Amino acid sequence: MAFFSKLKKLWQSPDEVARQAVEDYVQDKGIEVDLPEATPEKAPEPEAPSAELQAEAQPEPQPEAAAPAHEAAPAEAQDWQKELTLSLRQAEPRLSEWLSVILEDIDEAGDRLWQRLAFLFESLGAPADEAQDFIARFRQWLDDMGYESVDEFRSELQYRLALALDLEDEEDERDRLFLKLSEGITKTKETLTKHIDSMLASHDSMDDDFWEEFEEILIMADVGMEAANQLMESLKSRARKAGTTDPAHFKDILREELEEIFRTPPRITAVNPPEVVMMVGVNGVGKTTTIAKLAHRAQMQGRKVLIAAGDTFRAAAIEQLEVWAERVGAGFFAKEAGSDPAAVAYEAMEKCIEEGYDLLLLDTAGRLHTKVNLMDELKKIKRVVGKKHEGAPHKSLLVIDATTGQNALSQTKLFHEAVGVDELILTKLDGTAKGGVVVAVAQQFGLPISFVGLGEKMEDLRPFDGKDFAKALLT
Repeated sequence: MAFFSKLKKLWQSPDEVARQAVEDYVQDKGIEVDLPEATPEKAPEPEAPSAELQAEAQPEPQPEAAAPAHEAAPAEAQDWQKELTLSLRQAEPRLSEWLSVILEDIDEAGDRLWQRLAFLFESLGAPADEAQDFIARFRQWLDDMGYESVDEFRSELQYRLALALDLEDEEDERDRLFLKLSEGITKTKETLTKHIDSMLASHDSMDDDFWEEFEEILIMADVGMEAANQLMESLKSRARKAGTTDPAHFKDILREELEEIFRTPPRITAVNPPEVVMMVGVNGVGKTTTIAKLAHRAQMQGRKVLIAAGDTFRAAAIEQLEVWAERVGAGFFAKEAGSDPAAVAYEAMEKCIEEGYDLLLLDTAGRLHTKVNLMDELKKIKRVVGKKHEGAPHKSLLVIDATTGQNALSQTKLFHEAVGVDELILTKLDGTAKGGVVVAVAQQFGLPISFVGLGEKMEDLRPFDGKDFAKALLT
């Protein structure tokens, strides 16, 4: 559901929302409310009855205190829901503002929080079953983490709500992502941006000495010689077209070029369900945790996810993936250690179709020291899965570790030539001062970067936006 269409319910009057909320509350709680019996038609009254007779004719009022205690709940619900509706309507239409309203006067998880979250979902037009599923999953996560205080889980809650309510592109969430991205590449900024600022301060013109110094900065940031030369030529061309040699214009020129490097052409994203994603990458790059984070994102978006353990040779690989699948609430499929990975993929595909999964995340081995056998194995998996489900795998995601610098480039080349890579995920970007590899891999291979890892939490795997990256890097 689009963001602005979610606002329509908040424009109803408080009485309308509250009336509907009471009806839903009564229905959900199974409360039986006794309706008054139909009053029979009255006989014609005498023309001038005495006051005494009138008093005797009046039926005795039903005292409110006589009503069962549980029948007072709808009235109480109506009061807090009316107040909450007014507060939500008066707040700026942003997820962070709505969450502040929901969490007002709440210090820890409990029934009041669950009721308010359910009401937020209802107010935004989300189905009740989705709200209950969201709350159940979040409560389980809190139990697993041992969190109780709002301060401990607020950020995670906002992240999950953004996914569940399809609000990740909302401006407020984009601001949060930009801040997270800017903080995550602090080490790279210190290496790259500070050197650029120093260079700009020491040159009056973008002359040969200027470009030579900039080339050294790029190599220090692990952009690599080939990518650095390509970037230099493109920047010089832009400067000539702009008719400027003034270093004051350099950052704008560089920002525009980076945005162009990261720009990807439109692609057909629709697939014949279930969607099958083959995860590839060498051991140690964070592939297992990345699979878990992707599964978590997909489930928060309402998809049913199956994780298949296709790395059947690495010690404890199956057990590790199973633990993560259980932790994020995804389905899991595996065979015994040493099994044929292609057989695992085929049977997982069968399970995915038969049990109505929306997404299959297929883990694969990463034994680079036996790269010939590994690539043959990956090709076989692709063939087998494609025979079972036409068009599968729908994409191959290569996970690379940003801290490995130029090794990430050689891995991308190897996997792309062997099995064809559709998208890249860069992990550990927050742990390196040489994030220039992001530029190098995008420029040399023209592959879209779909996600970047900015930390260890589930919410730290974030969609990559080249424009935001360029802005964060040079700000």
